[in-house]
Amino acid sequence: MYANHRIGLGALTLALAMLLGGCGDKQEAGQTADQLAARVDGEAITVPELEHELAKLNNLAPEQRQAAANQLLKSLVDQRILVRRAIEEKLDADAEVSLSLESARRQILAQAYLQKSTAATAKPDDAAIGEYFAKHPELFAERRIYRLQEINVQAGPDKLEAVKAQLAQSKNLNDFVAWLKAESIPARVGQSTKAAEQLPLEILPRLHQLKDGQAMTMASAGSLTILFVAGSQTQPMTQEQARPVIERFLQNARKREAAEAELKKLKEQAKIEYLGAYADAGKEPAKPAEASAAPAPAGAGGNDPQAAK
Repeated sequence: MYANHRIGLGALTLALAMLLGGCGDKQEAGQTADQLAARVDGEAITVPELEHELAKLNNLAPEQRQAAANQLLKSLVDQRILVRRAIEEKLDADAEVSLSLESARRQILAQAYLQKSTAATAKPDDAAIGEYFAKHPELFAERRIYRLQEINVQAGPDKLEAVKAQLAQSKNLNDFVAWLKAESIPARVGQSTKAAEQLPLEILPRLHQLKDGQAMTMASAGSLTILFVAGSQTQPMTQEQARPVIERFLQNARKREAAEAELKKLKEQAKIEYLGAYADAGKEPAKPAEASAAPAPAGAGGNDPQAAK
């Protein structure tokens, strides 16, 4: 797990920015011996810095921690050597490098502010968790594992209605795919098995209403996606089983709402101008087309669309 960890561009550019600001000497001046992990040409790599990088590794077992820390420290040593060489080569004066440094700085500061402004968001209580559980049987009490057959049809507005009509009257899925080929209508066909929570939340309630062998369609500009429920298996979750998932979801949703509200307030206080070729950038984008239910061809659930390709 940790052997493949690499210090990314963001960390590298941040380290470069710290060097440019002379932070290295200041950092070591206030550190005791037990707070230092290594030195590279006299420059300190501190234990807090190492712990910061180590925290980015998820699901790290306790017995793996020391080996992971050692590997990360070697990466930080390599980073220091490369950054020092970059300074000597005056790469910090390169336009692209300067833009990357400033971009990383802005991203870190923006993220830090949002984390601070949403830190006090209240955790969901039992009532909120119970309400969410009750409102979403498709995710919990009536959770299903779906075996799906998906066809993505590339069809313009002039052919869209004909495709929908053919879908409704086809005797089976193979016949529908064969018709697409005969009409030279491009289509991609695939299969997947997914649990309810692995599916987009915007389509799951509609998909949950379908029985095995039924289908739904989702239209977008120039294409039509058809989802057939070839089969499904019910695997419910109790409220106690679902509690950690719901709590995390609701907490993240509340933080997201708080962050959006804070950003909206700050934008209202700011003077924002979109100029030149970007004058329309501030306009609200058009809403995407909603998914719609569609009658399925008879026997769709028992046919493999791959066989008709």
